[in-house]
Amino acid sequence: MMSYRAKLVVGLLGTALMVIFVVGLAHSISTGFAGVIGGLPFTLIVMAVLAMALYDFWDECLRRK
Repeated sequence: MMSYRAKLVVGLLGTALMVIFVVGLAHSISTGFAGVIGGLPFTLIVMAVLAMALYDFWDECLRRK
């Protein structure tokens, strides 16, 4: 079992890396060949996935059980 501090640091690092990667991917798709309208469905999916990832970080690392 990990300590609270270790779980917080690892969860924050993992979530931050995922957010940076997915936002960068969405940005490159929307500004590239697909354009803003073509990248809109992917951007909406990215927003939903990020909301789920942030909720999971809150549920696993921040919420006291």
